[in-house]
Parts: sequence; structure tokens; C-alpha cells
Amino acid sequence: MRILLHGSELAAATAAAALSSVGHQVTWLPHPDAPWQQLAEADWLAREPQVGEQLEISRRSGALRVVEMLPAEEEVDIVWLALAPDQREAAERFVDTVAGQQHAPLVVVNNSTFPVGQTESLEGLLRHASQVAVVLPDMLEEGRAWQVFTRPTRWLLGCEDDWAGDQVRELLRAFNRRAEVFQRMPRRAAELTKLAINGMLATRISYMNEVAGLADSLGVDVEHVRQGMGADTRIGYEYLYPGCGFGGPNFSRDLMRLADVQHETGRESQLLEQVLDINEHKKETLFRKLWTHFHGQLQGRTVAIWGAAFKPGTTRIDHAPVLTLLRALWAQGVHVRLHDPAALPALRQVVGNHPLLTLLDQDPYEACEGADALMLVTEWKCYWNPDWRRLGETLSAQLVLDGRNIYDPVYVAARGLVYRGIGRRADP
Repeated sequence: MRILLHGSELAAATAAAALSSVGHQVTWLPHPDAPWQQLAEADWLAREPQVGEQLEISRRSGALRVVEMLPAEEEVDIVWLALAPDQREAAERFVDTVAGQQHAPLVVVNNSTFPVGQTESLEGLLRHASQVAVVLPDMLEEGRAWQVFTRPTRWLLGCEDDWAGDQVRELLRAFNRRAEVFQRMPRRAAELTKLAINGMLATRISYMNEVAGLADSLGVDVEHVRQGMGADTRIGYEYLYPGCGFGGPNFSRDLMRLADVQHETGRESQLLEQVLDINEHKKETLFRKLWTHFHGQLQGRTVAIWGAAFKPGTTRIDHAPVLTLLRALWAQGVHVRLHDPAALPALRQVVGNHPLLTLLDQDPYEACEGADALMLVTEWKCYWNPDWRRLGETLSAQLVLDGRNIYDPVYVAARGLVYRGIGRRADP
């Protein structure tokens, strides 16, 4: 098929790479806010497994053409929109322009997270009855985008037109051979489903964080509670891991979009507001544990932090817990020595050269030199099995604050360190 793709999101880059790898002819027009020259040098794209490599392969083979402006009078079969939530007007202008020069049947695939009903609005810009807009919500995960796109467990397809549905199935047939993974529904239902899924996942995380806080107060190990809850088949284990808060560009934006949708319909959601409030509160959890341990005497202390990215496998720090944590520590005059294997450029761009911040990207133990305590914020694999003897000799207060509960409290304590996790501790 001939595909015209517009956008500069991870979803756009992944679709361009994947679709061009299976025989489609793809023309990709990045959004002007992030042109190809910028994307080609972006850390987040370079670290996304297989995506950047496949983009180069497809460009060299001619299956993918990256352009700076919309080709004139070029007939296509599919228009694929993968734009940021605040780029609705760009989507409308693009569709209107393409529709004005397109005379053949056309399917517009909205892969962007826009307000509920936006796909119908896009279809209103089309010129012919044989031109249809469908919604295929972006379900990608950073760090696993290629795997999720090419080996999907499901596609949500918002489509009321049988012919358009068949076209989308043919478009993605190469990635749909193991089983039928399309779940077809009306367009508005698909748009709302995408937002509702992330709302539910966020609710589970925030609820588990609340339980972890209660476990802390009662002297209960939350790991026992988590296992008991997960064993209940009505609940399951997914997203029941307490931590120091979630972040990320897509997850956070989807929650805000769901909140906006509810507000626009006049249905204020106290539950969603509580979920968001709990998450912001949990981003300060490690700071409060540090405060308690030192009885509020933090001025002049040094803390090592392992991890800045909002999750392992990405260079992004959008809404990451580390940002809230840094502000709280600096307000108390704490110097931070921070190590992250990938996200330091993004962090430096946001916080600049702060006098109370030292950034390190080589040896994690270097961040611990001269530090009183260590905070684990992002569970990169390089942090999972540290040299506990070395940490015990380096950290002056021998305090480990585990924001992701990846360490065994009893084992850490047996190595002579003081352990504090999220609802977990080695002592009563």
C-alpha cells in the first residue's frame, strides 16, 4: 500500500519503520516542531530497540521516503496520523490538504491521542464517500515500541465502515498472523477505551501505593499483601507493584486527557483526581523517608540517586518522580550526585547546571562517593545486583532508600546497611 504518514512522536517513527519493512511504500512527513534532522539525533529514538536501525534500512532501500513538505498531487491509500495531543489543528490542516488533492478511495488512520470524537471531525474534512477516517489508538510502550507494534497482543480499531476495516487489516496483515488481534468497535468507543485503560492502570498503581503507605504505618511488609491480592483471580498481579510514583509523556498525557474529557461532559471525577494527587504525593516518598531518618537535619548532606528516566529503557524524564524529588532535596540544601545510563541529557536540559547537582553516567558507585544515603529511583538492570560491601563502605549513613522495591530487605540488612523501601523494611 501507499502510505502517507504525519507526525514526530514515537508512534510515527515506529509505524514508519515497521510498515516500510513489510513491503509498503511509506512517505513520512514529520511535524515541523521536530523535523527529521532533529529526530535523527534524538536520544530517545536512538535508544529505541530496532526502530532507528530499521528506519535507515528502509530509507536506503527506498521503501521509506522522509520529506519536509507535503508532496503535491500524490495519490495514496492510507493517511496515518501519529501526532501529539496538542497538534489537533495540524491534523485537521493535513487531512484537509490531502483530501483536496486525493480522488481515489482513502482511509485516514488516526493513531494520535485526541479528544473523543476527533476522528469523526477528521472524517468531516474528507471529500468523497469512499474516503473514511478510523481510529487505531497508540498502544506503544517506550523501550518496547517495535515489539508491541510488530507482535501485538491486540489492536483497538474504531471503525463503523466494513471496507475501511478490511483495508486496515490488510495494512497490518504482516503483524497479525499468529491470531486475530483486532478488537473492532465504534470510533468514539475506541478513543475512550484507550484513555480508560490508562486510567485503570494508574488507579491500580495509586491504590497499591496507598496500601504500601498503610503497611508502613502498621509495620506490615507490603510484599505479603501484594502476593495475597495478586493471587485473587479477580485482581491478578499486573500493576500491583508499589513505588515512588509513575511518569512518562504518554501515560501522564492520557490521564490529563481523560480528566479533560470528563470535565467537558460536566462529569467531574473525584476518583481520577485522587489518583493524580496520590501519584504526585508518592513522588516525595523517598524524601520523606530521608527526612524521617535524619530527623529533619538535611542541610549540607549529600544523597546519591540511581536513575532519572521515568522508567528503564528510555531517555525521557517527562513527569518523572526524580524531578519532584530533586526540588524537595534542593529546598533543604541537599547536594545530589545522580547517575543514569541514558537520561542525563534530558535531565540537564530541564534543570540546567544546578549548584547542588552532580551528574554521572559512567560508574554508578561514583555517585555514592561522599554520600550519606542512596536513593533508587529508576530500576535500570545495572542497579539490581550492587556490590553491597562497597556501598556499605561508601555511604556514610549506610542508608538505602529503595523506590522500586527491587532489593530484598533482609538480605540488604544482613550486609550491614539500613534498608527502607515502599511499604517494606528489614526491621519492625
